[in-house]
Amino acid sequence: MPSSSTQQAIEDMPAENPGQEAVALAKEAYPAEVAHAPSPNYETRPSDQKPEESLFQRIDSRLTEKIVVDQNMSPASREQYRRMAAVLHDAHNTQGLQVVMVASATASEGKTLTASNLALTFSESYQKRVLLIDADLRRPTLHTVFRLDASMGLGDGLLSKTESKMLVRQVSPRLAVLPAGRPSTDPMAGLTSERMRHLIDEARQSFDWVIIDTPPVMLLPDAHLLASMVQGVVMVVRAGATPYDLIKRAVEAIGRNRILGVVLNRADSPAGSDEYNYYGYGEPGGSSQDRP
Repeated sequence: MPSSSTQQAIEDMPAENPGQEAVALAKEAYPAEVAHAPSPNYETRPSDQKPEESLFQRIDSRLTEKIVVDQNMSPASREQYRRMAAVLHDAHNTQGLQVVMVASATASEGKTLTASNLALTFSESYQKRVLLIDADLRRPTLHTVFRLDASMGLGDGLLSKTESKMLVRQVSPRLAVLPAGRPSTDPMAGLTSERMRHLIDEARQSFDWVIIDTPPVMLLPDAHLLASMVQGVVMVVRAGATPYDLIKRAVEAIGRNRILGVVLNRADSPAGSDEYNYYGYGEPGGSSQDRP
């Protein structure tokens, strides 16, 4: 799971109808260029590499053995991500679940890596079209995972005074990422705007899954407000670190009925091999009586 250091680490278009914002997603051709950021581990992707190898090589090197496309990730950890994806996939087939928010009560609990691995599991294992959105506009980190240029993104598009498309970065044939863009000290107007709702609605038409990474629930009101725009929330909790009272308040802020399940991050297993476990509805340890 990501360390605290890892966590830290528009094409104009006229409105179709007068007075109505045109919120369209402009898709970049695959593959998106790797951001030219200072990194001793930066490598140019050879043209003869296989797609899965290319995808792994663009991942931040600090996430070695922590990302599902890394063959050196522990089988137990990878299986937990697949288990979580399977539960959500079933809800997708039976209930039409499609837009999921990944949240946590406080910072440094692993929600960005959880969102990334969930998106990668859907796109690579299930062969689904996935859009991964960084909605943590105050302190964005998702672009560092995939080493993307973050000079423009969601925040810039939401607050743009002109009708515009937001460019999503195609990091694999089936996975696209919409970075947050430049950090903002006051993103509330954009996140609660009709343009944000239109964006999510359009994304649902173009992708099988929309996964949204959000700010910590108890530190900022952003995630709480975004919860009303999604179909469900996966909560990430750092085992032995997140105070129970904060978890309970975060669940109440989001709405207990919106919680799809809980990721217990950095949890010790009897064999000492699992880094986290996923508990969903009907799962052992994940019933409504057991959730805060």
